[in-house]
Amino acid sequence: MSEQVSLKGAPAFDAERIRADFPILDQQVNGHPLVYLDNAATTQKPEAVIQAIVDYYRHDNSNVHRGAHALAERATEKFENARSKVAAFINAAESRQVIWTKGTTEGLNLVAATWGRTNLKPGDRVLVSGMEHHSNIVPWQMVAAEKGATVEAIPVDATGTIDMDAYAAMLDERVKMVSCGHVSNAFGTINPIQDIIRLAHEAGALCMIDGAQGISHWAVDVQALDCDFYVFSAHKLFGPTGLGVLYGKVELLECMPPYQGGGEMIESVSFAGTTYNQLPYKFEAGTPDIAGVIALGAAVDYVNSYDRVAAAAHEQALLAYAEDKARATPGLKLVGTAANKTAVMSFLLEGAHPHDVGMLLDQQGVAVRTGNHCAQPIMDQYGIPGTVRASFSIYNTFADVDRLFEALTKVRQFL
Repeated sequence: MSEQVSLKGAPAFDAERIRADFPILDQQVNGHPLVYLDNAATTQKPEAVIQAIVDYYRHDNSNVHRGAHALAERATEKFENARSKVAAFINAAESRQVIWTKGTTEGLNLVAATWGRTNLKPGDRVLVSGMEHHSNIVPWQMVAAEKGATVEAIPVDATGTIDMDAYAAMLDERVKMVSCGHVSNAFGTINPIQDIIRLAHEAGALCMIDGAQGISHWAVDVQALDCDFYVFSAHKLFGPTGLGVLYGKVELLECMPPYQGGGEMIESVSFAGTTYNQLPYKFEAGTPDIAGVIALGAAVDYVNSYDRVAAAAHEQALLAYAEDKARATPGLKLVGTAANKTAVMSFLLEGAHPHDVGMLLDQQGVAVRTGNHCAQPIMDQYGIPGTVRASFSIYNTFADVDRLFEALTKVRQFL
């Protein structure tokens, strides 16, 4: 199949040209050309992002904000420019609404620990979907146990789709927060977050969106969504690991106490008392991941350099091609068949444990993820130990899909 694809009027997307920007993909694994299909876990990094990290340490290495010398000024300018780039990327009204975190997980924990401890009280309810990542369940359980609140799961059906009627029926005046993934990391389901946010607000609740799996696939407009919080990780947007973004509405962030104490998050300190810094620095204690922030700015520039509509069409075409081949493969069962999905294909091979399938695929140079994908409750609901997950990105090709199924044929024969 041609590697230039056009779908539903979108312009052609040249995956092979994009692929050349990612040096890690040009290697052999176990004697085979690498086929990287683990993008829901982390995306690979283009040369521009790698170079941004190298350039910072080679030319600009210094702490930010407090130095009175040229290196500090250059580092600070690039650091804050990256914040402005991210704010524009998600259409935040102000750059001070962009808080640097260690990743999606810390962003979720930050809101649960600060907003949750300040606002939740006995009898209050927090709703999350039944297929959430553990990082959008456990932090809420921790604060709920402390405050006497409850965390309840919005039902998910056999296809991996949220039951919106059940969700609407669960909403009452006791629900204070709805926290939901934009996209299921386990199945690729694209959740109807605009409706989820609207219904939460109509019930008087706030709504936080875990955007870790959505941010790399299409444009996100936090103002149009009207979400109260939105979190994502740099490493799933072709940026570095160990860095994330928390977006929040100003009026909420200003009322939340700091998450950690230390340098940068203060305005003045004395033993008589401390005055906290303004947004965004109130939530950014200590020396940040300066190189990572600058590299995320480079990742945003990279994503803005290609046609995102065409890229999304390419990923959807890869998914459709893969799922068609899956349905034609004896003994292969798709898990997560929602009508609205992004480029994630979870499956089981009859008579084989997912981990064994993953190991045998790796021996043929095909990298996939296996296990419960940090979504154990939904796996328990389905009565399965986990799945094999192939997830696609902009640099994947139809040849990659062919290689996956050629390798699966050999796995079936072996097992």
